[in-house]
Amino acid sequence: MHFLNSLVAFAALAYAASRTTAPSGALVVGGSGKYSTIQAAVNALSRTSTSAQSIFINAGTYKEQVYIQTLKGPLTIYGSTADTTSYKSNKVIITSSHALANSANDDATGTLRVWTTNFKMYNVNVKNTYGQAASNGQALALSAEAGEQGYYGCAFYGFQDTILAETGVQLYAKSYIEGAVDFIFGQTAQAWFDGCDIGVLATSYGTITASGRTSNNNGWYVINKANIQAASGNSVPAGAYYLGRPWGDYARVVFQNTAMSNVINAAGWHSWSSSSPQTDHVVFEEYGNTGAGASGSRASFSKKISSPVAIASVLGSGYKTASYVDTSYLS
Repeated sequence: MHFLNSLVAFAALAYAASRTTAPSGALVVGGSGKYSTIQAAVNALSRTSTSAQSIFINAGTYKEQVYIQTLKGPLTIYGSTADTTSYKSNKVIITSSHALANSANDDATGTLRVWTTNFKMYNVNVKNTYGQAASNGQALALSAEAGEQGYYGCAFYGFQDTILAETGVQLYAKSYIEGAVDFIFGQTAQAWFDGCDIGVLATSYGTITASGRTSNNNGWYVINKANIQAASGNSVPAGAYYLGRPWGDYARVVFQNTAMSNVINAAGWHSWSSSSPQTDHVVFEEYGNTGAGASGSRASFSKKISSPVAIASVLGSGYKTASYVDTSYLS
């Protein structure tokens, strides 16, 4: 058995692909590249060309906010890594420290703000390090303000409101998401989270999602084949976390085929607040979840469904050929 395990591990290592040099034609940041900051490379992109453009980021920690404005053509950002298939070997970190307490709005707090479509990012870690206190208000790692965006083997770190998945179709695959309060949130995005690890921080009460859907629009968060547990180095009481609460009274979120440790409360889901529950029209559903956190008497405004949600129901029937989708990262 030991020999077999070693063989499997060797095979996995053999198939792991690294990306430590820039693809042909990419603008290069850090190392011996032309640009010392990511924003400088972004600013050098053509905003009128419909041709594909790319940026490669050499290993390092980049202390900056990055704002990607609307472009006419596709953009791909690559981070240096020893293993493109996962976030675990990423060597690029973008970090900043902004919160609503010192910013004009939620989006302005984001370490990475992406306002363009036809966008892909690979193997980059994005952090907002403002501070772990809910009184600081929103402090985004990522503000995804447009549709047709895909994030692959990335990692996002924050405390409150880590990822703003705001509008349009979005895909997050084989990535890591960390936070404590409403840390996957937004209003109208149709977002599919596939094979992601979700790490929760030490707190006595936390919520993973906060859907702001306020009508019967297409907004939907589906978390598929995820793994939820305490973030490394964090001691989290059993039952401290809920899968979501409704920022909007038509909130729609599904967790399916997901492994849940005992950090998830037996009720599963929570109202927005005691004075404003906002649960009359919510769609909070689960299918095929496992682990200690998947059992218990769930909230009356949630339900178990008889079959999983199909990815095409969220991203559309033509998702496999969409420019922002990399199907090799899907489960």
